[in-house]
Amino acid sequence: MSKSNLTRRKFLQDSTIIAGGLIIPFSVPAGNRKTVLADGADGTKFITQNAYLHIGTDNTVKILLAHSEMGQGVWTTMPMLIAEELDCDWNNIKVEHGPAGAPYIHTAFGIQLTGGSTSTWSEFDRYRKAGATARMMLTQAAADKMNTTPDKCKTENGYVISASNKKLSYGEVAEAAAKLPPPSDVPLRDPSKWKYIGKSKRRLDTPEKINGTAKFGMDMQFPGMLTAVVAHPPVFGAKVKSFDASKAKAIPGVQQVVEIPSGVAVLADHYWEAKLGRDALKVEWDIDPAKAIDSRDQLDSYKRIASTTGVAAAKAGDVNAELSKGSKKIEAEYFFPYLAHAAMEPMNCTVLLSENSCEIWTGTQFQMQEQTAAAKVLGMKPEQVMVNTTFLGGAFGRRANKDNDYVVEAVHVAKASGKNVKLVWSREDDMRGGYYRPAFLHKVQVMPATDGKPGAWKHTIVGQSIMQGSPFEAMIQNGIDPASTEGISDSPYMKEIPNHLVELHSPVVNVPVLWWRSVGHTHTAFVMETMIDELAFAAKADPVEYRRSLLKNHGRNLAALNLAAEKSGWGKSLPAGHFRGVAVHESFGSSVAQVAEISIVNDALKVHKVTCAIDCGLAVNPDGVAAQMESGIIFGLTALLYGEITLEKGRVKQRNFHDYKMVRMNEAPVIDVHIVKSTEKMGGAGEPGTPPIAPAIANAIFAATGKRIRTLPLRPEDLKTT
Repeated sequence: MSKSNLTRRKFLQDSTIIAGGLIIPFSVPAGNRKTVLADGADGTKFITQNAYLHIGTDNTVKILLAHSEMGQGVWTTMPMLIAEELDCDWNNIKVEHGPAGAPYIHTAFGIQLTGGSTSTWSEFDRYRKAGATARMMLTQAAADKMNTTPDKCKTENGYVISASNKKLSYGEVAEAAAKLPPPSDVPLRDPSKWKYIGKSKRRLDTPEKINGTAKFGMDMQFPGMLTAVVAHPPVFGAKVKSFDASKAKAIPGVQQVVEIPSGVAVLADHYWEAKLGRDALKVEWDIDPAKAIDSRDQLDSYKRIASTTGVAAAKAGDVNAELSKGSKKIEAEYFFPYLAHAAMEPMNCTVLLSENSCEIWTGTQFQMQEQTAAAKVLGMKPEQVMVNTTFLGGAFGRRANKDNDYVVEAVHVAKASGKNVKLVWSREDDMRGGYYRPAFLHKVQVMPATDGKPGAWKHTIVGQSIMQGSPFEAMIQNGIDPASTEGISDSPYMKEIPNHLVELHSPVVNVPVLWWRSVGHTHTAFVMETMIDELAFAAKADPVEYRRSLLKNHGRNLAALNLAAEKSGWGKSLPAGHFRGVAVHESFGSSVAQVAEISIVNDALKVHKVTCAIDCGLAVNPDGVAAQMESGIIFGLTALLYGEITLEKGRVKQRNFHDYKMVRMNEAPVIDVHIVKSTEKMGGAGEPGTPPIAPAIANAIFAATGKRIRTLPLRPEDLKTT
């Protein structure tokens, strides 16, 4: 193979020896994968590799990840899977992010991404198979050197040991192993012999995040690089009509001002100089009045839409006929505002551009999407663009942007200026930059049956589609975006109701929207769990017992509910002035139940404790699962208390953390997490902890005040006793 034909893809496909060691390329075992074919350099088809394992002659075990580390723990969980089968020294493991490329395509989704709480279950077989393959090849190589056979050898902590107690380290036999053909049949260890899987491990990325050596996108620096900030339009969809850069260019350190499709960029030696230059810009914007929406008008519009017939997402029986019977019908209308992701590290991207190539450093969940989008801007082929994934300082969906906004913007700046640049968004840029969790309105009518259980349930949802225009647009079937109705149309409660109708309206609104941690479940869980609580109250039933009766055919939800109730002491007395609320919700393949204990003093809410139980199937790293439950609870609590993006004449009112607040440490409750011992199918952990917390607290507030919460975030009047 000539040097000119050596592509990154071909290199990974054909490599066996590199840097004096062994690389194990691997793909999902047949029967456990969705095969994704890609074109090789010679036009042939092959199964894409997703990651590789490199065992160096120095005994280093390097694992290249297909998924991005953004705080969810894949930097540790994925190596645990390989270490389990490889039988290596845990202290010798090194981890790196994989670049953009076909070898790293997600096993289920067909594109390269990190999201949907899918990383662990999607890689469970693949990573273990890689470790087991390497172990067998290393054992064979060692056996050959020790003049014995593999069946008379064992492995332990990075060594192959013969029956006569001779031993060779993996590093000593790595090159010899690389020359062997990979075994066709690779048995995996029986779970009874697992040493890592199912046991808590401390995170591998903690030391470098503590000592400051971890590289986030904001840390990237190169000689001669300029920092860029962009003046964005004040209203979504507006364009630059004209601009005067004379005062901006007069700021010391400002080197250049260029117009790009998304606004006007100021480039300077350092960030603050660029920011001052942008402040001095005079920009006249072309604003279409029709796009200058107002949140109050939007709510009124959604209410009108909800009174019309939508597209049916789930249907059974004759809802309207049943709702017309009797006088005990419960009606409710809910509204949820736009929410910002508010990751601690604002958006940023570094671009080094040459005549025939482009190299990018950024924290992203969407490597290949970024690569393709950058190549399109530059008129290059995707393989001419290299995307380096840094650590992500939080993401929550924002760094899986379907329009690749901040990366495309950085590439435009580099192209227009001809400079190597680091684009930095301020917190204000980020807060007002769009791509929010959509605003939603729910209209619900429920008729209890004679036994107090819901006999008829009509549910109308109004909100923007997230999947429209995304790589997952094909998921929209018959006009239904599943991200808008998930948690309702597929709710275990709904499946037990003989007469139900779930309808959806997806109005087009000039506000960019995106998936937000736990996506549609962020609002659907709140509606379902507060309505179920209201029905329990109407039936004069205990909220936990009422849910048990409805979930008797849904074992995972029931298991999580029972464990949370037990561990919280549900039914036992509480300190004076304390109240409990409960919620249970299934999302991303896992069931989570939470019991919140609160008090209200002087019209101020105090969340004292949250008891959480999750059935996620096998918990590879229980400590990591618990951490994600804690994180999700705090994330959901922030939305309950403070989360709200509002628009006035098309302009986003919120600017920074003073008016888009985060839960502080003194507001955080004690969180007690329990994991259900489960043999069910593995689910996710990064997102399922968020949906139940808001309804659990809202139900506790009802117990304290007699008031039902219909709109988020909480208002002072919600905490006053009726």
